This record gives sequence, C-alpha cells and structure tokens, in this order.
Amino acid sequence: MIMSEKSKQHIDSCRFCWMCHHICPIGNATGQERSTPRARALGLSLVNREAIDLSEVMDNVYECATCGACVHECVTGWDPVMFAKEARLQAALEDKLPPYINTMVENCLTFGNAYGKNALCESLTAAINAHSAKTDTLLFLGVDARYMMCAEACKAVAVLDKAGVAFTLLENEAPSGAQLEFLIGKADETAEMMAACAKALNGYKTVVVYDPEDAKTIKQLYKEYGIEVKATVVTYTAFLASLLKENKLKAQKSDTRVVYQDPYQLARDLEETEEAREVIGAFAELSEMHLNRKGTIFAGNILMAQYMPKVIEEVAKRRIFNAKSIGATAIVTASVSEYAALKAAAEEGFAIYSLEDLILQ
Repeated sequence: MIMSEKSKQHIDSCRFCWMCHHICPIGNATGQERSTPRARALGLSLVNREAIDLSEVMDNVYECATCGACVHECVTGWDPVMFAKEARLQAALEDKLPPYINTMVENCLTFGNAYGKNALCESLTAAINAHSAKTDTLLFLGVDARYMMCAEACKAVAVLDKAGVAFTLLENEAPSGAQLEFLIGKADETAEMMAACAKALNGYKTVVVYDPEDAKTIKQLYKEYGIEVKATVVTYTAFLASLLKENKLKAQKSDTRVVYQDPYQLARDLEETEEAREVIGAFAELSEMHLNRKGTIFAGNILMAQYMPKVIEEVAKRRIFNAKSIGATAIVTASVSEYAALKAAAEEGFAIYSLEDLILQ
C-alpha cells in the first residue's frame, strides 16, 4: 500500500496504546476492539507489511467518524484520522472500496450528494424561490439539509427571515465536497468538486454556512487543498450570534432547560465554542455536559447512518445517556446531521432541539 512516511510512522506508533479507547464514539457504541483507532492502526500495519490485503480492513477503516476525539486525547501526538483518510484514498485508487462506499462515491459524482437525491421538497423549493434574487449574502445549506432534512433547512431560512436579513438561496447549490472528502479523501475528484464550489461562493461578499461539516470543509480544508474562497465565510452559529449582538435577532428567554451538544467540526476543527452558547443562553437556560467544547463526543450523522445505522443509533443513544446522567431532559445541537441522529434515537420525555427550534418556538 502506498502511504506517506508520516502516516506509516503514526500507524506503527499508534497501535501500541489504549489511550483512545474511552473516547472513541464508535468503539464505545460497538464495544468491539476492532472499532477503535488502535485496532485500525494494527490492521493497516499488517497491510503495510503485506500480511493482509487492504480490502480486508476497509470495513473497519470506514467505521472511523473522523471526529478527531482520539487525536485530541492523544498526549503523544499520533493522528489516527490522518492515516484512516489516507487508507480510504488508497483503496479508491486501487479499486478496493467496499461496495456500499462505492455507491455513495458514484452518487456524489453523479448527483452531488452521497444519497443519490436530485429533488428538493416543495417547502424548500418555495423558500429558494422567495430568496432567488442576488444579494451580498449567500446562505449555504449543504446537501444534508437540502436533501435529507428539508424541514430543518426551512427553519434555518425562517430564522434569518425573522431577523430581517437579506440573503440569497441557490436552486442548484454546488456541493462543498465534504462528503467526497470523507469517503475518498484527497482525490482529484474531491479537489475538482471543492474548486467548483469555491467558484460559486466567490460571487458573494458573505457566505453563511449552515452545516458545520461544510463550514469545516470550506474554512479549513479548502486551504489544505490550495483552494481560495474570496468571500467572507462564517458559520451559521457565528452569524446568529452577530445578529443578536446587533439586536437584529430579538431574544425572548424561556424557562426551557437544555444542554448543548458541541459539533466537533466547530469545537475542535474551527475552535468555535461560545457563539452557539450565546444564542442558546439568550433563548433558554443552558447547562453543560461533562464532555463539552473541544472535549465533545460525536453524536452521529446522516452519512454514516446509511451504511451502519445500528451503530450510529447507539452512538446517539450514548450521547443522550451522557446528558441524562447529569439530569438533563433536552439537548440542543447546531449540527443538522447530529440533530437527525439524536432525534431518531431520543426516547419519550427527552427533547432534541436545533438552535432554530429555540429561536422560533
């Protein structure tokens, strides 16, 4: 297997330690050693030594959520996310991707999303038509919101409408490349998709990115790919916080008590933790989970639920358990994808809110 010397070093070093066991959301959900970063390193070390074929470990490689909890916790500085992503790229180059991943990759290349969707719901179509005029500000919804969580996309639009913001929505929104980057890493196809999206974004002064996964991709990964975005790119959470400070978004605080689920893309990758808390605190009573901010735990997503639904359901249930263990009865999330996972796993009597729910209720 062709892999960078840096990844080989991390693989050979990472496999001797158990430091990440307690923090890996997938390993905790399955309860299996094979699901941990250490086991992934062990498997890939066997591939590098030609003891087994790359195809034999790819199911395991795709168990990695790339959430970076292991990287954050590792005091020795090893990076299991880096070598998992390199293994995915190499599997794509060698035509050794699992069939279910191949299908999603083909969907990304054909439809622009891993789900093979090409039609929007009527309510979102109506919202897009109402905001089709060109303005200085673009609201970038992302493929999860547009094709899998239409109601949440419409809520995001409604919040900006409530604040009196003039903004544009695109009927044919270019995919950010986040899904393809997750599936096959730094491939030429990924870079081409990112470049096409950047070109579309550069027609605006400000781009407000709704989905934290897209925000991480556009604000952080594009730079790694050498792709320039001339527009000012802000997360949806940061934009809402600015609207509150400017008194454009009027807050009326309720007695609803919640804890906040930090999306790892915001907290760890973009180091944005307080903006969402400012918004939540203006509309509800906010408490904290034990694992918060940069120490947050991944709560599931829509993409991985396509090929490991039971595991992602358990991931979400465990995060809800974390909240219930401190007496919480409601979680607020700023991630449309985590919202979907948590909502699907929530029990009766436990509420899952989006930021938009708090603002619009």
